Amino acid sequence: MLVSNNSCVPPKYFILNGIPGLEKIHVWISLPFCTMYIISLLGNLGLVYLIHHEESLHHPMYFFLAMLSLIDLLTCTTTLPNALCIFWFNLKEINFNACLVQMFFVHGFTGVESGVLMLMALDRYVAICYPLRYATILTNSIIAKAGLVTFLRGALLMIPFPFLVKRLPFCQSNIISHTYCDHMSVVKLSCSSIKVNVIYGLMVALLIGVFDICGISVSYTMILRAVVSLSSADARQKAFSTCTAHISAIIVTYVPAFFTFFTHRFGGHTIPSSLHIIVANLYLLLPTLNPVVYGVKTKQIRDNVIKLFQGEKGTSTQDN
Repeated sequence: MLVSNNSCVPPKYFILNGIPGLEKIHVWISLPFCTMYIISLLGNLGLVYLIHHEESLHHPMYFFLAMLSLIDLLTCTTTLPNALCIFWFNLKEINFNACLVQMFFVHGFTGVESGVLMLMALDRYVAICYPLRYATILTNSIIAKAGLVTFLRGALLMIPFPFLVKRLPFCQSNIISHTYCDHMSVVKLSCSSIKVNVIYGLMVALLIGVFDICGISVSYTMILRAVVSLSSADARQKAFSTCTAHISAIIVTYVPAFFTFFTHRFGGHTIPSSLHIIVANLYLLLPTLNPVVYGVKTKQIRDNVIKLFQGEKGTSTQDN
């Protein structure tokens, strides 16, 4: 559906077109997406419960992991149910204001997620480089303040996005070739200059993405120097093993994010839109599987999961 060429007011609604060119297999595409979402829902909520329930996990590393789990789950929940409605029921219409709200939460949550990953890198730096002062440096008060600052940074930097979009005239198509309202996908429908939106988007990417990646890189450079200087091979292996799950989370988060960011701005027509949209969805969905990664790679989480299930089994046996 097209908006009248004579009208330059915002449309009442947009049409989210899903994955153009792959409409015939939308149902099949939805199956792995839905499966991953269910796994992430159970995994993230289970991990948050485990960290809250087990006192042995009441440490900064796990508090930050709980923050990451909640943010990942909220990010995915903002978009995936909407995508499944498109795939299953062909419900493509979204109100203009609802689109702006979705855009704010998608970009806001991903900004917070990036900040939490940086905090987790700093946590590993303090734990490995200053183990004796770890508990005094990363107190509960410091963790709470760091989490609050990270949340406020993500929220405040994303607030201008909906207002920058709302000021634009939309005189052409209201069809968005995507499964959710992404900032660049929406502004490209405008019939006026989007230079301000592009510049502000790049500024936010620098203030969040580049800053956080620099913080992560510096932290792991210092960690690497500290680990290499250890005399014991077992100590080096233990130090590296505490970082592998976090490094996996960083790769899963940032690789699809960079692909999405650069293809939006520089990909042009060289990359199929269907591939771009699938990766953009995976960019929001894959990080929600971090609890599975941590569960596999972190012995303390594995042990506590076994302990929790054994305790429940023992209780059930006694009741019988």
